[in-house]
Amino acid sequence: MSLGVVMLVHTAFDRAEEVARHWRASGCPVVIHVDKSVPRPVYDAFVSALSDLADVSFSRRFRCEWGTWGIVAATQAASEQILQAHPGVRHVYLASGSCLPLRPVKELIDYLAARPRTDFIESATTADVPWTVGGLNAERFTLRFPFSWRRQRWLFDRYVSLQRRVRFRRRIPAGLVPHLGSQWWCLTRQTLTAILQDPSRADIERYFRRVWIPDESYFQTMARQYSTHIESRSLTLSKFDYQGKPHIFYDDHLQLLRRSDCFVARKIWPHAQRLYDAFLTDAESAMSKTEPNPGKIDRIFAKAVDRRVFGRTGLYMQSRFPRDDWDSGVTASPYSVFQGFTELFENFEPWLARATGARVHGHLFAPAGAEFADNQTSINGALSNSAVLRDYNPEFFLTNLLWNTRGERQCFQFGPGDTQSVNWRIAKDPNAQISVISGAWAIPLFRSNASFADLRQKAATLQKTESEHLNVLRSAWTKARVRIWTMAEFIEAPMEPLQTVLDEIGAGETRRLAEAPRMVDLRGFGQFLQNLKNQGMHPHLMGDFPVDDLPAHQPPGRAAPRPYLVR
Repeated sequence: MSLGVVMLVHTAFDRAEEVARHWRASGCPVVIHVDKSVPRPVYDAFVSALSDLADVSFSRRFRCEWGTWGIVAATQAASEQILQAHPGVRHVYLASGSCLPLRPVKELIDYLAARPRTDFIESATTADVPWTVGGLNAERFTLRFPFSWRRQRWLFDRYVSLQRRVRFRRRIPAGLVPHLGSQWWCLTRQTLTAILQDPSRADIERYFRRVWIPDESYFQTMARQYSTHIESRSLTLSKFDYQGKPHIFYDDHLQLLRRSDCFVARKIWPHAQRLYDAFLTDAESAMSKTEPNPGKIDRIFAKAVDRRVFGRTGLYMQSRFPRDDWDSGVTASPYSVFQGFTELFENFEPWLARATGARVHGHLFAPAGAEFADNQTSINGALSNSAVLRDYNPEFFLTNLLWNTRGERQCFQFGPGDTQSVNWRIAKDPNAQISVISGAWAIPLFRSNASFADLRQKAATLQKTESEHLNVLRSAWTKARVRIWTMAEFIEAPMEPLQTVLDEIGAGETRRLAEAPRMVDLRGFGQFLQNLKNQGMHPHLMGDFPVDDLPAHQPPGRAAPRPYLVR
């Protein structure tokens, strides 16, 4: 009878009974505390179910609300009872009704017997614990917390704010250095008795009653006062998510729990029948004897936390819809955006598809609808080209397209005539490669037969839109790879920009272009721009485009040159 168990129970009484019988079958006396909020008939039925076990008793009941003193008071009462009723107990193990022994209790008894003076309790100063959640670290010891965080959240928050404004600070009892740690501990009889019989216990309790979550600090602090040898770790495996909520273990965690080599785990789902059947067994079917090592499964839990917080890069769906900028990435894979290229080159999209092997779309955000490659009306994932469906949420139209086609490079055209609400999404996306020939939107206007008055108005609108887009691309918030050329500088030496763009896409082996797109006929384009200027509209995004398209050395009677062919 060297090990005694204190159990804190408030629900799943059938499982608590099963575990209590398991502890007792291994020779451990058990004292159970049942939350006072549990109805009396339920409590009486639970007591009656365990009445056949002589060394299982029940302690005085307290109301145990999360984050309040009641949990500590319940632990104190049960600990005093087990120490008084069972003088042979040398270690007291604190557990809950949802805890489950993972190894034979005899192994735990032998492990503690080999360490008779060791207290196992996680205990660290506030400066050493980065895992506190809720914004209250050292302040939990210097402010007062008379209101319940769960039931009186408004009062809780306002009272904390008030104390901060008036710079209120509580006096920590002399000689105490506040420590934090897991609620679940295993203390020696000597240490636990010294804590419960401390001559200043009344004053210390008065202080800790107004500390936030005292069950994670009272015993952790007091153990430092009396223990001669502390192992700052818990023998109970408990894992928490990024919000500070405990992970719940289910049937499919069976092998994971076996790998931990821990003595006890919490929190076990009450309906995890496979876990209870597997671990509440005899020594022959239990795990091998070894030092507890929860670190072996820490990596798995760290990945689970990352997946829950950040999800999979580029995946958005009903069950995982994170806040903006919480993702490690905006989209699932790299992609390329071309602005002005289809206007400047004939059949640019087929040429780019041949040169890169990528799937090259037209204007995905054209007003009439998405121009998918090969004139498809829908694409992977049943993504429709409907403008109505796309414009309901253009940003997630793009992220869905890239998620559904991951593994294949996507390229698409963009321009000032397209839906502009995706500008920031693309600009802030590290996966985006954006290539812009500014001012190329004027080429379709130049080649159209519309009236000049209409062209002037359209040109002013398109230039204003593109100018705003370029401001976005040049913003300090932009994370995409952006290359911007004015139309004038691009056509002076088009081969180098085209080669750069293809190299960035990384299509196959890096090599010089063997085939190049044909540039549209720009004869008269300079005069068209001058006419816009003459009408009061200044087209400045094209750069310094000459009015006279003919080379200065060409004789006046000579025929005009053929359309420019890039080689």
